[in-house]
Amino acid sequence: MKLKVALFQPCYVRATDPEVIQDCRSLLEYLGCEVVIPDGQTCCGQPQGNAGYQAEAARLEQRMSELLGEYEVVVSPSASCITYIKEHYGEKFKGRLYEICEFIHDVLRPDALPGSFPHKVSLHNSCHGVRLAGLSSPSEQNIPHFNKLRDLLGLIRDIEVVEPERADECCGFGGLFSIEESPISIRMGQDKVKRHLATGAEYITAADSSCLMHQSGIISAEKMPIKTIHIVKILACGIKKERRL
Repeated sequence: MKLKVALFQPCYVRATDPEVIQDCRSLLEYLGCEVVIPDGQTCCGQPQGNAGYQAEAARLEQRMSELLGEYEVVVSPSASCITYIKEHYGEKFKGRLYEICEFIHDVLRPDALPGSFPHKVSLHNSCHGVRLAGLSSPSEQNIPHFNKLRDLLGLIRDIEVVEPERADECCGFGGLFSIEESPISIRMGQDKVKRHLATGAEYITAADSSCLMHQSGIISAEKMPIKTIHIVKILACGIKKERRL
């Protein structure tokens, strides 16, 4: 019997890179899951909650709880949304809510994926992913090194994965921080992209579209010779090719 999974679509991912949602679905189905995308999804309430608009956030929380509450497993391509729900929705989704890379790495545990991505890729470790979702080991903690994103990229043929200096330092997006403190945010993003460039990589990849959106804006504005790509697109590249054949 297939594991039934509800796919939570973060509003900013749908707005900035909707292909990520379809690639999540393709990837999960390839790995043996039955995927449901509940209709009527909106925002999880993170922007409103972080800005202090608790009543507005609570209404969104109620709606998302009604849409997703019946499912035993909920997966999403956003560490920031996942950690917000875990921290602010109480016990509603305890033990059944996963960031998609966490879910694939820890629960599905594939031995290989049918993809080839013959490029040098610099891995961006997002703040929420590292310190709240447990996708990699924080550099400030004296614990054995691990990186679940790097492990998953290792399932793809022909890829070369590198990490920049200060690998888990913030890129400067930080949600509302990038609006309220935009000069600082931009400078942090510039420094981050330059460190990715120094690796000689062709692409920056990450599990959070928000970080990629921020760095992509800087790359575009300054005409830097590097691109951004969500990790799910790399992991699903061979699956999409198989379906076209």
